[in-house]
Amino acid sequence: MPARKKTSDRNDPRATRPHMPGYGISTGKKGMLPWKWAEDRLRRSRQYWMVTVRGDGRPHAMPVWGVWREGAFYFSTGGQTRKARNLAANPNCTVCNEDTQQAVIVEGAASVWNDAARFEDFARDYQKKYKLDIRGMKEPLYCVTPRVVFGLYEKKFPTTATRWLFDANGKGHPVD
Repeated sequence: MPARKKTSDRNDPRATRPHMPGYGISTGKKGMLPWKWAEDRLRRSRQYWMVTVRGDGRPHAMPVWGVWREGAFYFSTGGQTRKARNLAANPNCTVCNEDTQQAVIVEGAASVWNDAARFEDFARDYQKKYKLDIRGMKEPLYCVTPRVVFGLYEKKFPTTATRWLFDANGKGHPVD
């Protein structure tokens, strides 16, 4: 997997309004949330909800620990877990932060992450966050590359609801 570049203003995804008929969502750009708002919440979340798809199409949701860094979500799970088996068959997934009042919903695709050169940075971030050293762990690591991200700020929902679009590589060059 190629090295991911740190998200910067020129690489930020394109902000748009989500399509939510009946919710009174503003149509103009005024009030949309900045990408930094979403990334801050993804970095600060301790637990995340991971939703994968079973072979028969039913959703599977479980909490996971992970790290948002460099524009993607990284996590680990046991190689024989339902999540791992689902992702092996269908990499499409959703990751949500733990705060529903300031919700960030990431829709993307997960891939097994084998970047040994960058693993140390990830392991250091993980240990700092969870007080757990994963360096000796033998379970697979995953990287969820975003396709679309939604930001929903409950207190100002109709004026701030934002959707960010990414290209196929999770970069800020969006596709619809």
